[in-house]
Amino acid sequence: MEGISHEAAEFAGHQRLGKLIWVFDDNRVTIDGGTNLSCSTDHEQRFRAYGWDVRRVEDGTDLAALNAALEGARAETERPSLVIVRTTIGYGSPGKAGSSSAHGAPLGVEEVDATKRNLGYPSADPFHVEAEALAHWRETAARGTELEEEWRGRWAAYRAAHPTAAEELRAALAGELPAGWDADIPDLSAPPKPLATRVFSGQVLRGLGRRIPNLLGGSADLAGSNKTTLPWEDNLLAGTPGARTIHFGVREHAMGGILNGMALHGGVRPYGGTFLIFSDYMRPSIRLAALMHVPVTYVFTHDSIGVGEDGPTHQPIEQLASLRATPGLLDLRPADGPETAEAWRAALAHTGGPSFLALTRQAVAVIDRDQAAPASRLHRGGYVLLEADDGDPEAILIASGSEVGVAVCARAVLQAEGMPTRVVSLPSWFLFARQPQGYRDEVLPPEVAARVSVEAGTTAGWTRWTGDRGASVGIDHFGASAPGAVLFEKFGITVEAVVAKARALARVPQPVRG
Repeated sequence: MEGISHEAAEFAGHQRLGKLIWVFDDNRVTIDGGTNLSCSTDHEQRFRAYGWDVRRVEDGTDLAALNAALEGARAETERPSLVIVRTTIGYGSPGKAGSSSAHGAPLGVEEVDATKRNLGYPSADPFHVEAEALAHWRETAARGTELEEEWRGRWAAYRAAHPTAAEELRAALAGELPAGWDADIPDLSAPPKPLATRVFSGQVLRGLGRRIPNLLGGSADLAGSNKTTLPWEDNLLAGTPGARTIHFGVREHAMGGILNGMALHGGVRPYGGTFLIFSDYMRPSIRLAALMHVPVTYVFTHDSIGVGEDGPTHQPIEQLASLRATPGLLDLRPADGPETAEAWRAALAHTGGPSFLALTRQAVAVIDRDQAAPASRLHRGGYVLLEADDGDPEAILIASGSEVGVAVCARAVLQAEGMPTRVVSLPSWFLFARQPQGYRDEVLPPEVAARVSVEAGTTAGWTRWTGDRGASVGIDHFGASAPGAVLFEKFGITVEAVVAKARALARVPQPVRG
């Protein structure tokens, strides 16, 4: 019934995945009762419409029929297969067979004993194992050892005959990046004009794709917007199995699951793109990627109300905060071209879990990296982008993404007024939170309480970095339909708003430390 099954099945049928076999336990029971309460779908016809091979086993206890169906499914190499097996949940239980109570609760000691008697089980011992079953599994274990030895022999022969390809395969399976993997990332420090970080990301991805042969992925029907295409690569379809550009279609949830499967299988570094707002559709798959520590990279563009005229349905407000709350998920919201390049480096270096890049639709300010700190400091999560002039900072402006440009302009105003002001770029809460306390105190000195965060999303959570006496410039309500620049102005994510909050905080007497 789950929606992801429809998305995944349709995509598998389109890709003609002949090695894929699903077994459907058709017991017609859910926790709340019979499936007739909520479903009347003809699943056989549904899967045939998707282009699947469909087989039925009318009695799940008929092992010969079940084996014949599975063998037939294995022999079908042009289509994925669904084997529908009619079963009785709680089979053999006198009191609970076929009932929803057998689904959601244990049988209980008395019912287990009654079931064993009903099935003619030879022992009431809860740990009894039939000798025939024990012998079978020991034979299976021995056969597994033989198969592994055969595989190791084939691998040794392949490695001797094709040493270069074998080493490339070994490194890919081990999650190692090839030598010089980032050598073709372009210099993005001086773009010909202001560009969106999604555009910078597309340029970086092309450089990475030329050097990392096992980097592959695509978009959920938004490739042109996400900039996730490797233009020299074919589209991955049934007839082009070696291609590297995947069109997932309008299937964010399935895309997330497919990316997890590719990462778990080993040997590839998968990425997938969509709008940040649509990360909500794939949240279960993102959560599982974090739970399983798999290195999937998500390219989330259109990361704020800067989306503009698409309106509040497409403008992410709470998504950054909720994604940052996911344990083990690396957040990366770069401010300019150089930070975007470093964000991709950080994402691919993060092999212990998933990561996402939050990228703009609108052009971002060009940061003069001759005056500002190098973007390589992104790998610490947060860093001093511009130091205060003429003394220790009286105020600190903290921002991520496109709003770093707003903070830089606000600093210029405050400095001109005689208020020494520091700008901190905070592209990754995940990385910054893992830095030593000493480093975090260097970037955000505890004695400077006049801190203002600037981010075009919810202000929830920002007190972690501004402190209780700081302030935030953001948006804690849904957006509206208008050009991005108009929305930033109307909703107060402006230089003037940042300056006003910094002035107000700096005038508040600070407590004496000691």
